[in-house]
Amino acid sequence: MNGKPVLRRCVTCRELLDRQQLLRVIRLPDGSLALDAGMGRSAYLCPRQDCLSEAKRRRKLQRALRCQVADSIYAALEGRLPKA
Repeated sequence: MNGKPVLRRCVTCRELLDRQQLLRVIRLPDGSLALDAGMGRSAYLCPRQDCLSEAKRRRKLQRALRCQVADSIYAALEGRLPKA
């Protein structure tokens, strides 16, 4: 690779960041959701509590992934947030 960072946009705050810094949620071809690994439609979130709360409240992940997002996915994402 040429060392150029791959940029992705947070679905909540719309900030453009290196994808290594973001949390990734993927809708797999079978319709299930996964975190961080796999091929399929992806949505990215900043690793911040306010972005996650806003995404849940305004259904940003559902819109971006075009499917329902279970509370267990939000709980898993919350567990990956850096501790303050």
